[in-house]
Amino acid sequence: MEPIRCGWCGDDPLYVKYHDEEWGRFVDNDEKMFEFLVLESAQAGLSWITILRRRENYRNAFAGFDVKKVAEFTDKDVERLMQDAGIIRNRRKIETAITNARLFIGIQKEFGSFYDYILSFFPDNKPVVNNWKSISEIPATSEISDAISKDMKKRGFKFFGSTICYAHLQAAGYINDHIVGCHCRQDK
Repeated sequence: MEPIRCGWCGDDPLYVKYHDEEWGRFVDNDEKMFEFLVLESAQAGLSWITILRRRENYRNAFAGFDVKKVAEFTDKDVERLMQDAGIIRNRRKIETAITNARLFIGIQKEFGSFYDYILSFFPDNKPVVNNWKSISEIPATSEISDAISKDMKKRGFKFFGSTICYAHLQAAGYINDHIVGCHCRQDK
């Protein structure tokens, strides 16, 4: 018998693997947080599966998601990335990844880690566990994603509106939106 999953992942093997092994699992390291930030920002206006299928290309193009290396990218790197057919060749999104890397490092310096910065928006610095029975109940944003997005925008981050922020928080396990009954759900 097939295990119960959140309906959004359908039956695409890549989506199922992502759902079962990654989505909603709590991320407490900045390396993975930066990876999700780059990927979620690249996804703006596109489907997540589009980015997921290009994930390894993004890893190669963006120095293994090493935030310090990406922060040092130059105009020459932007031009190189504009020629990379393995990623979404949108100049604004590429430039944003570099700018966001620099801002990410600034947050690390200010808060000790990006992880601590994100948790500072949560009640008692703990992730939220929702109890949705179907994916139709899951919102696209929340008060927390609104607040984080607003603060990040004020700091200069781009392509990180409340909807993308909410998706980022779900992916990184800060908001547990696995539906009740999903075999991946953890009530922590």
